[in-house]
Amino acid sequence: MSDTNRVWRLRKRPVGEITDDVLSLEQEAIPEPGEGECLFRLNYLSLDPTNRIWMSDMEQYMEPVAINAPMRGVVCGTVIKSNTPEFKAGDIVSGIGSWADYQIGSPATVGLLGEVGDVPVIDAFGTLALVGPTAYFCLLEIGDPQPGETVVVSTAAGAVGCLVGQIAKIKGCHVVGLTGSDEKCQWITRELGFDAAINYKTENVAEALAKTCPNGIDVYFDNVGGKILDECLKQMNLHGRIPTCGLISQYNATEPVPGPYNYDLILMHRLKIQGFIILDYMDRYPEATEALIGWMKEGRLKARLDVSEGLETALQAVKKLYTGENTGKLMVRVKDA
Repeated sequence: MSDTNRVWRLRKRPVGEITDDVLSLEQEAIPEPGEGECLFRLNYLSLDPTNRIWMSDMEQYMEPVAINAPMRGVVCGTVIKSNTPEFKAGDIVSGIGSWADYQIGSPATVGLLGEVGDVPVIDAFGTLALVGPTAYFCLLEIGDPQPGETVVVSTAAGAVGCLVGQIAKIKGCHVVGLTGSDEKCQWITRELGFDAAINYKTENVAEALAKTCPNGIDVYFDNVGGKILDECLKQMNLHGRIPTCGLISQYNATEPVPGPYNYDLILMHRLKIQGFIILDYMDRYPEATEALIGWMKEGRLKARLDVSEGLETALQAVKKLYTGENTGKLMVRVKDA
């Protein structure tokens, strides 16, 4: 075990894009666990769009990260020392932690990763810790896709979107994904089984949606908000559903963002739009885990990891989420479990 602990700390609130002075990497002492706590070494750090929300002081679903505090993240690590009966040395845990080599956990913040069979730990964490349950519950509980319906997914080559499209196919739907490059379009159609893909950067989105969704849209899985939401609103069927999982098009905005210009169609088409936060479904994680692992073992659910090597790369890597550079689940590998 190292004698020092590298910790990324939040030094200022980002304005617009995340700049290099927002976080700093510090060398600190390794903390000691108290009663009811454990010390674990970080194996993998999940990088997610919500990181930008946590850095800000906007109204949000958790307290924002305090200035000078360790940066919050979804983590997977190996227990080194434990003062709680829930964990023992060598256990693999995952949950809410920080961007640090060594950190303190408790049963309130982390839990055992659980039995994953032949699935490698990095793949299990990348899919099961956050994005898999998010895709599963947000689509199935709010989107409620039915066989034969049309499901449109934004950021379809991202960590959540690529899983949403595959789950919708498993449920018997016609699935169209929007993404930002021809390579990503080819990946989601040829490898993941999407029925069609739209490059929103080079194609006319309205025309492409009309062509690929000839029967209209029943479920629009929204990860972005903004202009794409407006275009999808125009083509939603009566009683369509819009699970709102993210608004990544506006996280770096420095000015107020206009609401949907086609807001009236929510009324005219009797649409259901509902926001989603995974914390509301934590008690049902075993249900999602069982289904996701089952589909993974059957080869019906595939994931791609976009892995950055070393904790020191986290700041530059997280920026990729907001430029669309990543394909699949973005994460940092610190030390394999």
